Amino acid sequence: MKKLFFTLLCLSVLTLNAQTKEELQAQKAEKQAIADAAKAEVDAIQAKIDALPGWRIGAFGTIGGSLSNFNNWYSQGTPNNASGNIGFTVNAYANLIQEKFFWRNALTTNLNWVKLDNKDDPNDDEDFNPTTDVFNISSLYGRNITKTLAASGLMEYRTTLLDNFNDPGYLDLGIGATWTPIENLIVVIHPLNYNFVFSDNDTVFDSSLGAKIVADYTRQIGAINFKTNFSTFQSYKSGDLSNFTWTNSFSYTLWKMIGVGFDFGLRSNKQEALNFALGQYDPLAVPAQTEPTFDNVDNDLQTYYTFGLSYKF
Repeated sequence: MKKLFFTLLCLSVLTLNAQTKEELQAQKAEKQAIADAAKAEVDAIQAKIDALPGWRIGAFGTIGGSLSNFNNWYSQGTPNNASGNIGFTVNAYANLIQEKFFWRNALTTNLNWVKLDNKDDPNDDEDFNPTTDVFNISSLYGRNITKTLAASGLMEYRTTLLDNFNDPGYLDLGIGATWTPIENLIVVIHPLNYNFVFSDNDTVFDSSLGAKIVADYTRQIGAINFKTNFSTFQSYKSGDLSNFTWTNSFSYTLWKMIGVGFDFGLRSNKQEALNFALGQYDPLAVPAQTEPTFDNVDNDLQTYYTFGLSYKF
């Protein structure tokens, strides 16, 4: 009799737990359905807010870095050293969108410093020295012709900040058309553009008239922020004066405003390649070196990337 009672009691407890779990799951499903419906309504309202005329302002960036210190670590060639790497990127925009016109402003910068201090060498450099050095700012104004096409004018300036500021520096001023086929994608085509080049080396760097093409896609999807920007100048004077830069930024928010980020960029600029080659050229070298010119210089593709923590501003 006692065994029967105990068995019935266990079955009752199991049944009660099963019923409680099912009830909780049903309550969870009900609440989740309500939450999903509320989120859909909030997203719809936010979409209406985003479509209203006015300013759109935002920014996100990536911070990466590492520090290390070694004392008497004999297994490496420099047993006593201090090293470090610090870098960050910032992508910011301030866009004024109105019914008849728009004014889009963007800032992109990527700065990085590296040091390797050999404590056993008193003449060693102990400072952080700049490596990656990218700065770009642009301003685009347009008057709408149709829903997706506008007459526009563009100002874009790019240079380095930490080393050789404005040497070289590039300023593009041009007019043409801007096409916005889908939301967040901006395509600028300016057949009349003047590329001002500022530099101390006038024998290599030259300003010229040409065509400017820019494609930019910036978007936020939930915790993901990304931006890709392609900018090219095609000189009417000479292909040696043409150039392009393609930058990409990606960040994923993990907790509150902190996440991980990845940035990389590509650039081709024959004027910069020749200027660098002339800086390495030694006319007295043995064996003799061939003097670099536009015709024989190796215009290798320039690249960079940064990976680290990201912070959404």
